[in-house]
Parts: sequence; structure tokens; C-alpha cells
Amino acid sequence: MYTPPRKKGPRRNDAQFTGKILLRTGDTVRVLAGKDKGKEGKVTQILRSEGKVVVEGVNIVIKHQKPRPQGAPAMGGAAPQGGRIEQASPLHVAKVQLVDPADGKTATRIGTKINENGERVRFAKKSGGVISNG
Repeated sequence: MYTPPRKKGPRRNDAQFTGKILLRTGDTVRVLAGKDKGKEGKVTQILRSEGKVVVEGVNIVIKHQKPRPQGAPAMGGAAPQGGRIEQASPLHVAKVQLVDPADGKTATRIGTKINENGERVRFAKKSGGVISNG
């Protein structure tokens, strides 16, 4: 039986992210690696299936937007005119770390524990302080 040759081209990585993301939207994080290393910002979106987070003001890319007709919805809620639009691009979750809410300076890992009321809460591993889930 004839089998056609495999198409050449880039290999696709369709595997989903299986790790835990203990960050929440609204958390202040610091970037650990990349062109924006050392910058801080708030998490605006979490892409759990990809293992990525969008941080406000970090990893800014320029999108060249084509002009749209008056009635058509534009990408990202942009105006109908075209141009260069700056927007935050997702970062892998391993490149960011939560800023410790106790002192506001150091980056810390996040743990979970059960408090005295039987609720699961997040805590900063460096200071041991409880992180609000809001």
C-alpha cells in the first residue's frame, strides 16, 4: 500500500500545559527572564492551557492593524483606522514570580495550605504570610 511522504515543515507542539498555576489575575509579579527582566506588573489574564500569563506593561509587541470598515469588529477593540497598536503578549508562567505582599520587594514562590477555618489559602513561601485570593 502506498503511503505519501510526510510533509516537511515545522514540528507542532500541541501538548497542553499540565502544571499548576497558582497566580491569580490582579497579582503583582516580577519578570525573572527575558527582555523585560526585573520589570513588575499586574497579571491581567491567565492562559491555563498554554501555561502563560499576560502582565500589564510587560512584553509589549507592536501589532500592525489593517484598517477595517466602519461596521466590522476590529481585533482587540481597536478603532476602525489602521496603524501600529502596542499590546502585551503572553509570558510563560516560569518567567514570572509573585512579589511578596509582606514587604513588596522580594519575589517569592507560592504555596497552598488549609487554614483553621478549613479553607485552602495561598501563602508566600519566603515570609509565610497569607496571600489574599481577590
